[in-house]
Amino acid sequence: MSDKEPLRPHNDSPISWNRFRQSDQALPGSAAAARLTNELSDERVGHIYNSVAPGRLLNTMFDTNVQTPDWLHQMENILEELNEGVAILDRQVRVVFANEALVQLGRYEREELQGRTPDAIFPPEDIPYILQQHESDRLYGRHRHEFYLPRKDGGKIPAIFSARAIQGPDGQEYVLLVVTDISAQKRVEEQLRKSNALLEQRQTEIEAELSLAARVQQSLEPRSMVWSDLAVEAYYSPAHTIGGDFGVVLPEGDEHLKLVMCDVSGHGIGSALMANRIYSEALHELEHKITPGALLRHLHDFVYNRIALDGFYFTMAVARFSQRGRHMTFAGAGHPPVMLVSKGGIRLLDSKNGILGCVSKTAPSEADDSTDLNPGDRLVFYTDGLTEVFNERDEMLGVEGLEALVRRSAERALPEMRQAIVDGVTAWRHGSLTDDVSLVLVEVR
Repeated sequence: MSDKEPLRPHNDSPISWNRFRQSDQALPGSAAAARLTNELSDERVGHIYNSVAPGRLLNTMFDTNVQTPDWLHQMENILEELNEGVAILDRQVRVVFANEALVQLGRYEREELQGRTPDAIFPPEDIPYILQQHESDRLYGRHRHEFYLPRKDGGKIPAIFSARAIQGPDGQEYVLLVVTDISAQKRVEEQLRKSNALLEQRQTEIEAELSLAARVQQSLEPRSMVWSDLAVEAYYSPAHTIGGDFGVVLPEGDEHLKLVMCDVSGHGIGSALMANRIYSEALHELEHKITPGALLRHLHDFVYNRIALDGFYFTMAVARFSQRGRHMTFAGAGHPPVMLVSKGGIRLLDSKNGILGCVSKTAPSEADDSTDLNPGDRLVFYTDGLTEVFNERDEMLGVEGLEALVRRSAERALPEMRQAIVDGVTAWRHGSLTDDVSLVLVEVR
């Protein structure tokens, strides 16, 4: 080590502080930092002192003549009580004091820090960044940044460096540097990153599963079609990605057209699974010449005995059209009334049975209602998602409100009538959709 007193850089020295003032020129690991380090090496100066060349070993890069000022001895007990690492640096950025917390944090011996400069501790590529922070302290009197503290054993401790320029009682300028170990915080952050990554992965998997479930659910939607002298227009919108409504429009050759509309209790995945199971059972039974009332009875018994889920229920309306659509047999259980629109007005076909499922031990009747239909007649099948909607005054649309929408749109073409009803309900509703919506219109031609 030279006996020459280290010099603090100044504006006319080979290494000007102005070269480190711009924040985008000295970030650790950046191309600019590497370039600056190379320039410093080319000028045969690798740190802020003109007398110390780069690349020296750690145990040779300190000034044994640096002594702790007398006024610091008076404060030593106070600084040693602190849990955070504390260092006092002189004008040449040499360590004149380091408390025990800092010594332990870096796993050094105290005398190994005394008189040391930053380039004796940090690798050359980090020196431009450290100079930049020191310049900020010189200009503004303080700085605070997140970096790392090299350990003697080669490890790195993530830390917050807080520095403040102070003037000692001896009139000399010093820097008070507080080093806060944030290893625990970083470990928590890493755990959070891993947890978030797992959550994102699981969310992606759930979304993929919901997308698949939605495709399956779409297969349960009622379909628009033309059968004999009947035209069918259907609409379905779930409250969530998947829902608990389903509809069946199933021709049986030229003899019959069967229509089923079902609304299961609840929303979301559970309801969708239940709806799918009831749908499958209903299709199986519809393959046989089962009457609407008998289908209600069978599905109620099936759910009550086979699924037996406490509190689960569903409503259903079943119609079977024959004679090219001129005759209909109908049965309903707890379902909103079907509207029959004819030249004489609107007639409501009420359900004669209560809700189906696990909340009632009473099986529905197998009796059907029969109705003759005429050309121009229209039937409106729907779930309560169309009627149990509320406006901003908390008034429910109800069956009467839906009936008014049906009456106003009854002279329109069937697809336009369907859209007018949906638009009217949407205009009434305040807020987002809260229940699944199913609508099927049937017209006799």
